[in-house]
Amino acid sequence: MDELAGKAAIITGASRGIGAAAARELAGRGVAVVLAARSSKDIDKIAREIVEEGGSKAVAVTCDVSRYDDVVGAIETCRREFGRLDILVNNAGVIEPIARLGDSDPESWAQAVDINLMGVYHGLRAVLPVMEAQGSGTIVNISSGAATGALEGWSHYCATKAAVLSLTRCADTEYREKGITVVGLSPGTVATDMQVRIKASGINPVSQLDPSVHIPTEWVAKAIAWLCEAGAAGNAGTDVSLRSEEVRRAVGLPVS
Repeated sequence: MDELAGKAAIITGASRGIGAAAARELAGRGVAVVLAARSSKDIDKIAREIVEEGGSKAVAVTCDVSRYDDVVGAIETCRREFGRLDILVNNAGVIEPIARLGDSDPESWAQAVDINLMGVYHGLRAVLPVMEAQGSGTIVNISSGAATGALEGWSHYCATKAAVLSLTRCADTEYREKGITVVGLSPGTVATDMQVRIKASGINPVSQLDPSVHIPTEWVAKAIAWLCEAGAAGNAGTDVSLRSEEVRRAVGLPVS
């Protein structure tokens, strides 16, 4: 039997890209999944498909991660529907607006902080007491190489991802001994709508990459599932990079 079978997970930003792929991968491994996103249309469809395909139980919850009460509601739904909560994938994030600091819009910059940083904090704040009470749980924060580097036009993204890495470290420091694993995953460039927006911006070297170099979302989903198993052992409190050949081999992904 799959090590993950019978567990329950919440995936934020599950309407497309990495979030949708993660929901399908975990469901295929026997995990009951809550798909959370701001728009209900796509997550309703994906949840129905998961159930119809016999992957697992799945429900969709409208959730804006920048609102703490929405996140609490998603957690309550998971516990009510599935009787437990074992995994949280903090995936929701935005790259907009791409702009140099001197051209950036303060309100839009703040909105990115609310989603990319506060959204992760809200997930941690809401789920950690639940996992502490049950003595176990895994939290995967989707990170980026931008957490440790500076990229033109991405001040909002670099700053928030750096802050998320710090949250991963802090949460690990505070909760590892309570049976909770908190780990970050830096996937590299992934073939999602975000890359379309990045390319259209024409700012910084990432926008110049050929689309063929971006990895598929399914690879990231497999890495998330691996981290929810034994993969996070020894990696807790850090960002695991999918650019690493060692990590790719461990996950079972191509290395070139």
